[in-house]
Amino acid sequence: MTRPVLLIAGGSRGIGAATARFAGERGYDVAINYVRRSDAAAAIAEAVTKAGGRAVTLQGDMAKEEEIVRVFEETTRALGPITHFVHSSGVGGKNSRLDAASAATIREVIDINLFGAIICAREAVRRMSTAHGGKGGAIVLLSSIAAVTGGATEYVFYAAAKGGVDALTNGLAREVAKEGIRVNAIRPGPTDTEIHEPGRLARITPLLPMGRPGEPDEIAEAVLFLLSDAASYISGAVLNVSGAR
Repeated sequence: MTRPVLLIAGGSRGIGAATARFAGERGYDVAINYVRRSDAAAAIAEAVTKAGGRAVTLQGDMAKEEEIVRVFEETTRALGPITHFVHSSGVGGKNSRLDAASAATIREVIDINLFGAIICAREAVRRMSTAHGGKGGAIVLLSSIAAVTGGATEYVFYAAAKGGVDALTNGLAREVAKEGIRVNAIRPGPTDTEIHEPGRLARITPLLPMGRPGEPDEIAEAVLFLLSDAASYISGAVLNVSGAR
């Protein structure tokens, strides 16, 4: 039986890494993209392999079109046609009010979180869509509850980028609904990953409705559900996994 092929942009750490581990356990072959952490990516690939799947690690900056295209092409060469894609690449940038943020910080956040997501989604559609000779598939994009709360005093620019991801999900789902592709997004609340500036998570935890941040595994469970056939009639959804935040 042919295993589905999942490419995870930003699969070496945090939510992406948890998603890769679970995917390997649940019957996927997994391509793990990373920027710098080759050691972390290799450890996740080993976990997938031990679970019975094939795995490949692929270096590439998901803010750059040419590197995104290369990663998609290398995944196909290594594992076969891509059937599932998760965009988990993201940065929060240096936290500040908008009027104190540098253009460089804003540009980095927009390029990785939004521009990269758009180009990745384009490349996924080019390979999955029945209009392009593909067999369909599922895309899950990582948004953020900041798209709803706005990120005031910390990262309005990040919230704006994730709001763009929500719009991308909504529009693209409609665009490819008859081409065999489902497109959904997850809005995590504050989650215990490296995306936060030092001290931020401890500072905001008392303000969270559940009194704790989320764990990467908790977010990954929702991602795997939306990728799965159990979600076969779900497309264009943006699911809050935010502990009531």
